[in-house]
Amino acid sequence: MRKLSCLAAVALSLSTVVLPVAAQELGDVSTAFRWLGKNDRIAVEAYDDPKVVGVTCYVSRARTGGVKGTVGLAEDKAEASIACRQVAASISFKGTVPVQEDVFSERMSILFKRLHIVRLVDVKRNTLVYLTYSDKLIDGSPMNAITAVPVSTSTPIPVK
Repeated sequence: MRKLSCLAAVALSLSTVVLPVAAQELGDVSTAFRWLGKNDRIAVEAYDDPKVVGVTCYVSRARTGGVKGTVGLAEDKAEASIACRQVAASISFKGTVPVQEDVFSERMSILFKRLHIVRLVDVKRNTLVYLTYSDKLIDGSPMNAITAVPVSTSTPIPVK
């Protein structure tokens, strides 16, 4: 019995893990010249929602250059902008979706800083709302951005 409850606990914890979603870097714009290493820049990336077929989120965010930025030791700024759009003729779902779920998470520094994209479901308006923010181990940033993707009333969002 104890073994069965341990297995159930492991299965539950694995079901709440955020699966890694690879960002497709679309391009970047140089914002500050650096003598050594890459320049500071604003990068634009695309993320396909892993549970919602036909929705892609576009995120722009600052990337620190220089020697530290080139080798991955610099801490990127907490500011990000997001725009999620329907990119297919229709939206479909891979099973049910929670009312709130951290769908993307990416490291922004070598120590503990992460960029998050959270999907929220507005059931009343049949709309997917996406929020982006960053956090640290101790404290986060109040900087955030939000976007919404309305879903056709003929396709109700399958909420858990």
